[in-house]
Amino acid sequence: MAKSSAPESLPAPHPLSPPLVLLMATATGLAVASNYFAQPLLPTMAREFNLSVTGAGIIVTTAQLGYATGLLLIVPLGDLFERRGLIVAMTLLAATGLLTIALAPAIPMVLVGTALTGLFSVVAQILVPFAATLAAPEERGKVVGTVMSGLLLGILFARTVAGALTPLGGWRTVYWVGAAAMVLTAVVLRRILPRHHQPVALSYFRLIHSISTLFREEPVLRIRALLGACAFANFSVFWTSMAFLLAAPPYRMAPGTIGLFGLAGAAGALAASGAGRLADRGRGDRVTGAGLAILLFSWLPLTFGRHSLTAFVVGVLLLDLAVQAIHISNQTAIYRLRPEVRNRLTAAYMTSYFIGGAAGSLASASAYSHFGWLGVVAVGVAFSACGGIIWTVIQLRD
Repeated sequence: MAKSSAPESLPAPHPLSPPLVLLMATATGLAVASNYFAQPLLPTMAREFNLSVTGAGIIVTTAQLGYATGLLLIVPLGDLFERRGLIVAMTLLAATGLLTIALAPAIPMVLVGTALTGLFSVVAQILVPFAATLAAPEERGKVVGTVMSGLLLGILFARTVAGALTPLGGWRTVYWVGAAAMVLTAVVLRRILPRHHQPVALSYFRLIHSISTLFREEPVLRIRALLGACAFANFSVFWTSMAFLLAAPPYRMAPGTIGLFGLAGAAGALAASGAGRLADRGRGDRVTGAGLAILLFSWLPLTFGRHSLTAFVVGVLLLDLAVQAIHISNQTAIYRLRPEVRNRLTAAYMTSYFIGGAAGSLASASAYSHFGWLGVVAVGVAFSACGGIIWTVIQLRD
């Protein structure tokens, strides 16, 4: 693949200690988790608000579209403003979105709160390039992998936490607790994160326009953005409809039990934490290829998940392992391109990533509504095959 000739890195402005990496990973996980509390709760929310399966799926799609909008319009601000202050403000605004959902009397207000939460929980995507900037070049893949593991674990544990809290006080309890956790996180970040400001001589509108320039000038970014979109589409295809499958016969599981499947996904995510280390050793392309192959294969055991919980768990492990491995190798590749514009590279890549996720959740809800679980599997296989074909063509061309 084409390589950028830009300098590899800028000097780290602040030492990046293991406790600071852990804090950034935790904050990233909490921020992104706020978009995924709803997934195991969709059957419950659908009953309360009298929604169809497709209508309930709109909640997930709204979260991902809000996130994609924030990636495009807000994340680039990390290249303009002092990052600690920006991160703290966005964390508090995401908490406001969670409070709006908790207080919502009807589905329109739920969607408003969901969109607001999605818009500002992109603070996670300011924390990731911030960690990459603070890291030494030889440890960047490892640091990005650790922080990204926090992000994916946040997505997965969100389901487990949501399922566990719902029996204690209803689904709204999840959002009250989530809002409180975000406020506490903002306080800790304000006290511990280093200040960092590396301004660029651009207006906001020129900054946003420069994202399209990056897409035009960096073939690695274009390819990795497409692969990321296909990978996260798979993730959303599975997790959007999973709760409906498990709540229906023969399983008939309650939200608390459904949420426990996030633990299986978390195990897969942790297994992929070594992807960053392999990328640091120059094996990022191998990680990507292996991840795409595992992603496609994961839908085989998931097909039998209609009747076998063992096959279902194996499929969850493989799918989340693959998505995390592809994502880490993608981000490690794009962060080598132009260190001085990492927030805009993140915005470009992650906007594509979450557009893929939104497409996956919408397609999944529709497929399940019309064709059941086998329809969901077919959509997942299609997205997986698309990513595999793109990667194969690129490898053969190079």
